Amino acid sequence: MNGAQLMLEMLASAGVDYVFGNPGSTELPLTDAMVEETRLEYILGLQEVPVMGIAEGYSQATRQPGVVNLHISPGLGNGLGMLYNAYRAGTPLVVTAGQQDRRLRFSEPILWGDMVEVARPWTKWAAEVQRVEDVPAAMRRAIQTALMPPTGPVFLSIPVDVQQEEAPAVDLTPPRPLDSRMRPPVEELQRAVDVLATATNPAILAGSRVVESDAVAELVAVAQALGAPVLSEPGTTHGRLSFPCTHPLSAPGLPLWAPEIHARLEEFDVVFAVGIDMLRLYVYYEPARAVPEHIRLVHLDHDPWELRKNVPTEVALVGGLKTGLAELASRLSEQLTSDQQQAAADRGQSRADVHRSARDQLVARAAAELPDRPLTPLALMSSIAAVLPENVAVVEEAVTTTNTYLERLGAIADPTGYFGHRGWGLGWGLNCAIGVQLAWPDRPVLGVIGEGAAMYGIQGLWTAARYKIPVTFVIPNNAQYQILKVGARGIGLPHATRGEYVGVDLVDPEVDLVGLAGSLGVEACRVTGADELSEVLSQALADPRPRLIDVPIDRSTPDGMQY
Repeated sequence: MNGAQLMLEMLASAGVDYVFGNPGSTELPLTDAMVEETRLEYILGLQEVPVMGIAEGYSQATRQPGVVNLHISPGLGNGLGMLYNAYRAGTPLVVTAGQQDRRLRFSEPILWGDMVEVARPWTKWAAEVQRVEDVPAAMRRAIQTALMPPTGPVFLSIPVDVQQEEAPAVDLTPPRPLDSRMRPPVEELQRAVDVLATATNPAILAGSRVVESDAVAELVAVAQALGAPVLSEPGTTHGRLSFPCTHPLSAPGLPLWAPEIHARLEEFDVVFAVGIDMLRLYVYYEPARAVPEHIRLVHLDHDPWELRKNVPTEVALVGGLKTGLAELASRLSEQLTSDQQQAAADRGQSRADVHRSARDQLVARAAAELPDRPLTPLALMSSIAAVLPENVAVVEEAVTTTNTYLERLGAIADPTGYFGHRGWGLGWGLNCAIGVQLAWPDRPVLGVIGEGAAMYGIQGLWTAARYKIPVTFVIPNNAQYQILKVGARGIGLPHATRGEYVGVDLVDPEVDLVGLAGSLGVEACRVTGADELSEVLSQALADPRPRLIDVPIDRSTPDGMQY
């Protein structure tokens, strides 16, 4: 076998089904080898942003490596924003790119560049393969590294002549990722239980790594034992949903800015953080400290880098989330006295009442806004919530519109079916939804994508049409980068406070998303009313074809996000 065939052999032996790519001259040996490769399917994207986003959605849904093949230096450059997203999300991507022939390297040929150093900041491991004999070991190491917690993307540069060169006998042992279920130290577990058991008003902050560790049920058990509300990350780094939004202890997520987070957490005496980065903020506000000084923090994560990184932590637990949460729940059950159990039950009931009241108020406000034209963000999200199937998967990249409304309305029954942004390189959401649908052909998938974000990766629609991937998109269209207006007003910029902006309105002309989608092979329409949206969306989610629904929404700029 030559180098390209060895690459494919190692991928197939690892159970990989797809290679996502946009090829160029330095990838031709690989695509040539794909002609006779029946175990893998090549999924073509028209540009590197869609290719990377689709691979990430597929990988996040399956927790298997998303394998990407990019063109040499400019192709890698085009994909860097999505590589950054994958790095921030911890998505196990295996990204490869062809490099120029080694015999040309000294002359600095066209397209050549030091891709390893370019990719290194946003990968767990990056290398260039210089010998065909090393291709199997490099592929094996790449897959194992990507999948070992803390998971994340890796990068391999493979010269075109290495891809063509035939190899002598080599070791083709398949990749074998390690079993990562590690128990936190017993002493630290007991310290955590002691702190949590004596809390008078505890809260839980849950991050994406809980659901990615298949530990939602274990987190529910801990929350119920403590009678503690469970809050997700702010909308700008929300990621996956790690607690059922239909559960009585499910609380609205954290707000965006440090002073608001501080005010939100002020009432609690103990906070248990699990699978979450503490905290990744977006815009600097004073006071800058997001976590109140009096809070006793307990933090569990399998990524030691995130522990005690930004916030003083009383108990830092390094270990597997599923294992650690299960043992915490068991120890709490054994250690809590009858009085403590009763106090937890009372807290839980009180929180459930508060959450129910907040949801009822939100439902009432949504109903009052349904007649408005153009639709308000809440009315749009309420119309979507009304028709979502129980097994739906939702991908969101429209933070000022979605505003965690689906969660607060209790519209996502299965917490595995939620995907939010963690890196904020735009163009991710539309393509992530395509990858999720490819991974889960038996589940309806909905992407709620802002019109501005959609334009960063709109070419992905062609891939959905080409491979008949029946994903549905709703585009809340306010013809602007509204998050920038909110941010500018929030930090008190003088012209922004008077409603004067440059470079953030997508008008004169507005983008014809319906026509653009049609040109890429996706059926599309524009709807303006709440009932019409619910009807068309219900039909689209059951349609075996990809569909896009463009919805004009209110263009006024709110003073801030409401949580």
